Amino acid sequence: MTDQVSNLFQSILGTFPISRIRRNHGLEHATLHMLSERYPQTSLAGHSDMGGFWIMGNVSTEDVKAAVGEALQRMRGGEQELAVHPNCGTNFVTAGTLAGIAASAAMFGAGRRFRDKIERVPLAASLATVALMLAQPVGLLVQERVTTSGHPGTLEVVDVVASKRGRIQTHRVSTRG
Repeated sequence: MTDQVSNLFQSILGTFPISRIRRNHGLEHATLHMLSERYPQTSLAGHSDMGGFWIMGNVSTEDVKAAVGEALQRMRGGEQELAVHPNCGTNFVTAGTLAGIAASAAMFGAGRRFRDKIERVPLAASLATVALMLAQPVGLLVQERVTTSGHPGTLEVVDVVASKRGRIQTHRVSTRG
């Protein structure tokens, strides 16, 4: 049964729209790694979708093009770990989910009175803290196995277009493949 579930899961992750988003997400992270090396004090963010990804931060279009090119080359050269990023939203969602489940579990069986629930707050906080500590490696694992792919395959960059959103510099990296 476990093999069947694993095969089904891998089959779903390999479908066209999901695979494409995962590969774009991995390339986005790898690009952010390259840019962070060049601009260690610059705040950067990204967002991926089926058509490519966005890079948000005060960097030049030339630097984004160079970073995405280097990222793609390095990933194809075997550096799949570049697809995982410590500041990915997947990590935050994983942490929030695990902490919420832990805090809810602490309230299981609490009495009906408000005081009964208040008395459980230290237990809820303790369990949520343990969950947050576990969430760090779990979030990275979820990225590696579910939300990103370090194998770009036939993915290629079509275009990099700069724009401004208010005071924020953005770059749209369009991909295909």
